[in-house]
This record gives sequence, C-alpha cells and structure tokens, in this order.
Amino acid sequence: MGVASADANGREDGIRLRVLSLGAGVQSTTLALMAAHGEIAPMPDCAIFADTGSEPRAVYDHLAWLRSPNVLPFPVHVVRGGDIRADLLRAGRGERWASIPAFTRTVKGARFEIGMIRRQCTKDYKIVPIRRAVRARLGLTRRRSPDHAVAEQWIGISFDEVVRMKPSFEAWQVNRWPLIEARMTRADCLRWLTRHDYPVPPKSSCIGCPFHADALWRQMREDDPDAWRDAVAIDRAIRTGLRGIRGEVFLHRSAIALDEADLSTSENAGQLGLWGNECEGLCGV
Repeated sequence: MGVASADANGREDGIRLRVLSLGAGVQSTTLALMAAHGEIAPMPDCAIFADTGSEPRAVYDHLAWLRSPNVLPFPVHVVRGGDIRADLLRAGRGERWASIPAFTRTVKGARFEIGMIRRQCTKDYKIVPIRRAVRARLGLTRRRSPDHAVAEQWIGISFDEVVRMKPSFEAWQVNRWPLIEARMTRADCLRWLTRHDYPVPPKSSCIGCPFHADALWRQMREDDPDAWRDAVAIDRAIRTGLRGIRGEVFLHRSAIALDEADLSTSENAGQLGLWGNECEGLCGV
C-alpha cells in the first residue's frame, strides 16, 4: 500500500504527477484537507472531480466550497465524460447508453425474475474522464504510454472499505490509498473533520444510483424533493426501451417503481453491500 521513498524534492523515482481523485464525499474531502494540513505527504499536484451531471445539489455546493480560495493549496479540476441523466433519458427512447447497475424484472410463466444489469457507468463517467485528464497533463498520447509509473492516483477509500481497493491496470499509473495507510475509517474521517471545524460533506453519489439503500432513498424523498422527483423521472424513463435489455428496468432493487417501493425498513438488507465491489472505488467517496 505504501510507495517508494521520496527524494529531496518530495518526488518518488519516475513520478511526474500526483493526482487526488475527488468525489467530494466524506473520505476524499478528508483526504484532500489532510493533505492541505501537511498530514499526508507529499502534496498532490491537483485534485480531479469527475462530474456525472447527476450529483445532488449539496455535492455541487460542497465542491464549490472546496474550490474556493484558501481551502486547498492545490487546484481542483472538473472533468466530464458526459451527462448520465441526459444519457439515461435518451436511453429510455432506445438510444445508445452506458449501462448502470439497475434491476430488471422479467415475467416467466406465472412468476417473474429479478436480475441486475452489468455496470459500466463508473468506468465511462468517472474512471475514463479522470484517466484522460491525467494523461493530458502528462502529455501522453495513445501511442505514448510508458512501461513504468509516471503518475500516482490517490483514492479516498477508508480502512473499513478495504475490499474496494483495486490496483491500477495501467503501467504508467500507480494507485495509492492514504486513508488505509493511516488505518482511518469513515468514522475517523468524520471525527477529523469535526475536530478541525470543517463542514460534514454530503453523500457523494448519483441521484439515480441503484446502489442506494432504502435509508438514502427515504432521506432523498424527505429532505431533497427536487432530487427525489428527478430520480422518479429517471426510474420511469428507463422502464422499457433500453437497447439489449429484456423486461422492465427499475432503480430500486425490489424491481418496483421507485415512488411505489416500500422504503419503510431501517435498512435494505444487502443493498449497502453492493458498494463492496464498486468499480475501483471512485464513487461514493
């Protein structure tokens, strides 16, 4: 999990760019602010936020605060790989789409079966845009990919989510997880933020993410009616017409319309666990 020792200039051998993947949630915000305090070294060159176009308003407000003067000593760049909300609405009309891990309901005889669509959204809207931005800053083209690490990517996975760690599959880039190195859990991150009088970041995830637990769906319905209406609209739009998908499609794991699903339980057993193998740990942090 560690990295090679730094030289007198604070650079590991061969590393030309150090990037923090910023989701603007609890863990990545703590990671960025700890770096700003000098508690994690060496200082990253920049942070990159991959905007899916469908984060809650509170996340965009928090991101604006992080980018405001005198908060972080390094720049925060915003990149986009598309607008997932607009893409999903078009997908409901049969157009090409980047699949989300939504749930399908297929009628078979006198019963129906619930399935899950293959996840591609994290790659298309998070991983690829960040990778493209890093390569651009390094001056790398498709034909210029070093066979050794020249970039280091910091990912804000905490110690209680160690299962989400994924190695870099690019020879030119190495991943680093400073919170895991420090054995800090999400609760530790919250305590650190409180101790330094920083605001508690909102949950960072797309409004219509099928990985939401019932508790988060309820919170959205009760506290963020605009986001709730948006999620319901997306849920309805994707019901039929998705290319290559049989049956009806739903955001809620019960395969029931979101505005009709039972959200009264304290926790939707197993649903939070869907985050456990989330692609490369770049969502929800």
